Parts: sequence; structure tokens; C-alpha cells
Amino acid sequence: MTLTDLRYLVALAHERHFGRAAEKCHVSQPTLSVAIKKVEEELGIQLFERSASEVKITETGRRIVAQAEKVMVEASQIHEIAAAGKDPLAGPLRVGVIYTIGPYLLPRLIPRVHQLAPRMPLIIQENYTTRLAEALKRGELDVIIISLPFEEAGIVTQSVYDEPFRVLLPSSHPWAAHRTIDAEHLADDQLLLLGSGNCFRDQVLEVCPQCRNVGGLQRTLEGSSLETIRYMVATGLGVTVVPSSAADELDAHNPLVAVRPFTQPEPSRRVALAWRVTYPRSGAIDILRTAIFESSLPGVRPVGRLPSLDVA
Repeated sequence: MTLTDLRYLVALAHERHFGRAAEKCHVSQPTLSVAIKKVEEELGIQLFERSASEVKITETGRRIVAQAEKVMVEASQIHEIAAAGKDPLAGPLRVGVIYTIGPYLLPRLIPRVHQLAPRMPLIIQENYTTRLAEALKRGELDVIIISLPFEEAGIVTQSVYDEPFRVLLPSSHPWAAHRTIDAEHLADDQLLLLGSGNCFRDQVLEVCPQCRNVGGLQRTLEGSSLETIRYMVATGLGVTVVPSSAADELDAHNPLVAVRPFTQPEPSRRVALAWRVTYPRSGAIDILRTAIFESSLPGVRPVGRLPSLDVA
């Protein structure tokens, strides 16, 4: 079997549909079907259960696909090692970033990366942490920007900054008269949260454990993004918690909202870079980390030292 055959296997395992898998691999459906059948005949075992409505992967097939993903990642390292040997700052860097970081970091980050490494364009994917981690392990991304804690076998993480949380409320809200807000008071108002599956939602609920009870959650409303929630706060619907990068410069431009820090000790999150242990372009990671440091996000506190760069 070839690397192309393995790519077809992995695509079908993810899509569970021959047509979608073929489209993803940019081949015709008969081409993909013949290749899958050839692999099954070579191995002497059925990898997929086919029906008119769906494709299911067998238990043995699942193990083989997992191994195929490892083989594909290792094979891709050949090109990456060669490219890194020529110039680690030449060629695209595939970056993943979670939804609650991307909109606020990227506008500052991209110009700085372009200044430091003009021959290294960024291919950016925004997604949830779990999906970014899967793409990173499959070799579809080179590095991801996530919030800790984060632990995955074969992945190294490096902290970049700590970011405090803020309370965002309508400017007419009684709390606007306070200099700081106690976290426990969040349960007394209508709290706007991100939807389930977002790690920032879980971090907010850790800030206010009282909001986890049934009564508290019944008084919450959900938004699809922090931007949507900020608009909902501006209408007077309720209050929310956002990272400082999404808040500290907001009330100067929007008279409908007010931003207040939490009473000490203020809650925060630690943001980090994560990449495969075997990823060869360490210079590209250093450039990205330096650019994040120099992005000067409002309210954040850098962690560690700037790497020593040679971008001549």
C-alpha cells in the first residue's frame, strides 16, 4: 500500500462517507473506493462496514487508521526537515487558535509576524481545543494557541502569557458604580455564557461555582461567540465574563457597556503554544512566540523570556 492509500483510509474514517472522503482527497469516488478495497484485500480483513446510508469503521480498522495517521505525520516530517534545513522561516506556518483568542490576538499578531518573517505566511484555523489537538496530532497543523491545562502525548507546550478575566456589564447596571466585582455576585444576575464545549465557558463556571446549580444555570443565556455575547450585554440583557483582551479597550469605544475587574485574587487563564515534539521548525515557533509577546494584548502578563532570534 502507498501513502496515498493511507490518506484515503484516514479520510474515509473521518468522513464516514465515500463521496465526502473522495471530495476531501480531490479524487473521484470510484478511485477512492477501489483503493480502499485494494487495501482490504492486501491486508485480508474488512476495515469498513458499508451500507446504503452510512460507512462504519471496524474495531481493527480503527486501530489501522490510527497507525496510518502516525505514518502520515512521520512521512510529512521528511519534507519539513528538509525545509527547516534550508530556512525555517520560509514557507507557510499552519497555526490553530481557539475561538476566544483568535479575534483579539490575530489582528495584532499577523502584522508582527510579517515584519519578523515576511516569507512565512500564516495559514490559520479557528476551532475548539479538542479539534485543534486532533488536527495537530494528524499533522494538519504545525502549532496551536490554546488555554491551559492541556496535555497530549507527543505534544510539547510552552506558556506565553497570563490573561485576567473582566466583568462586562451594561453601562446603566448598578454594578457600574463599583470599582471591582466579587465573583460570587455573578450568580445574582443574568449571566451570559458561551455554549457547551467551549473551554472558556468552563473557566467562567469555575470562577463562580454557584452558577453551576440548577437555579443559576436557568438564569443564563448562551451566545455562539464572545462577540455575540458582547452585543447582548450592550442591549442590557445581562452581564458576562470575558478575557481582558476582549474587554479592556471596549468601554472607550462603546458607551453602552462598562468593564470592571474582579476583586482580588482576580481569576485568569494561562495561554500557551503547543506543537509536536518532532516538529523540526523550532525557529518558526520562536518567531510566533516573539510576535505574541510583542502584540501587547491589553491586560495580559507575559510568561517567560523572549527567545533569541536570528532573522537576518
